[in-house]
Amino acid sequence: MQSPSSRVAIIGGGPAGLMAAEVLSQAGVAVDVYDGMPSVGRKFLLAGVGGMNITHSEPYPAFVSRYAERAEEVQGWLDDFDAAQLCEWIHGLGIQTFVGTSGRVFPTDMKAAPLLRAWLKRLRDAGVVIHTRHRWLGWNADGSLRIAHAEGEISLEPQATVLALGGASWARLGSDGAWVPWLAERGVAIQALQPSNCGFEVPGWSELLREKFAGAPLKNVALSLAGEPMRAGEFVLTAGGIEGSLVYACSARIREAINRTGSATLHLDLLPDRPVDKVLAALQRPRGSKSMARHLQGQLGLDGVKAALLRELATKETFADPGALATAIKALPLSVVRTRPLDEAISTAGGVDLAGMDEGLMLRAMPGVFCAGEMLDWEAPTGGYLLTACFASGRRVAQGVLRWLAGG
Repeated sequence: MQSPSSRVAIIGGGPAGLMAAEVLSQAGVAVDVYDGMPSVGRKFLLAGVGGMNITHSEPYPAFVSRYAERAEEVQGWLDDFDAAQLCEWIHGLGIQTFVGTSGRVFPTDMKAAPLLRAWLKRLRDAGVVIHTRHRWLGWNADGSLRIAHAEGEISLEPQATVLALGGASWARLGSDGAWVPWLAERGVAIQALQPSNCGFEVPGWSELLREKFAGAPLKNVALSLAGEPMRAGEFVLTAGGIEGSLVYACSARIREAINRTGSATLHLDLLPDRPVDKVLAALQRPRGSKSMARHLQGQLGLDGVKAALLRELATKETFADPGALATAIKALPLSVVRTRPLDEAISTAGGVDLAGMDEGLMLRAMPGVFCAGEMLDWEAPTGGYLLTACFASGRRVAQGVLRWLAGG
């Protein structure tokens, strides 16, 4: 047990910060959580709108691979608290879960609020003090924490500080990236924050496409980038581009391609269940007096937003050549030139460089200061991977704090 006089300040009341608070309080540490918003867990609650996807049930090696370049580092957190352990923890709060057809794991009621309420009760029962409307403003000259609240400003000198401030998407929910310059000024290496799980802009949609099909979903399609294997799913056409689950799954690679060359060319398979020879055979059937639109609809079931997008992106010459048209239907080139703004993204790439942290997620440049969650430099696709790693990083950072308090 740690001495009750060991006081720790946690800045940020999202999943990573609250998980760190739970582990520390269970070890007998006095914990204060400070959050600038009127209530904690606001982005967590937003993630639960439409169904709280808490984690994923796929085999562990595949699960770990979702963290791409940071898989090795994130696996270190997950080895101590993986998807199965997260589900057990949720069950301990009195919330049951189920696995959906996609392998994603949800609370049985599909809601985030009951889980958060049960969790906050457990934390308060353990003695965790949560201070809302208390915004961290960096450090004073003497190294103390600056905290602003309704009645002014206070200074804190905790024995350890955990920063769990999120990235910079959805600033209205508290994750605004304001922490970046404060850490950079103190020698902490930070990779530039960028959108992750985001939409992309397409130059020059026609007025007709924007007016008639903005917001329309493209279902049962497949997408690839630069010769990669096609990935099946669905996405949404927007007034300025594309967004949705299939786009988010590829967003990191699309973003990096744009960073390298200024644009990225995707290839869209409008009929992933039909091989190109079958598509060509259907197109070569006589159409008589039928228009091309009716021919496509009658022979291939291509209509609505799929037909409109094909018409938007394929040339007249392509429509005049059945072989070229079949190729376009199976691999329609779509150029995107930039991400949508960072504040619209589901999550953030970049952040505190993991190379500047020890195994317990303490900043080497700032002993006694730890970071967890989305403000670290890692990213993952949607599907429960983001939340799982945030929870796991909160547990990892708490263990690091305990070792620090114990003099280790």
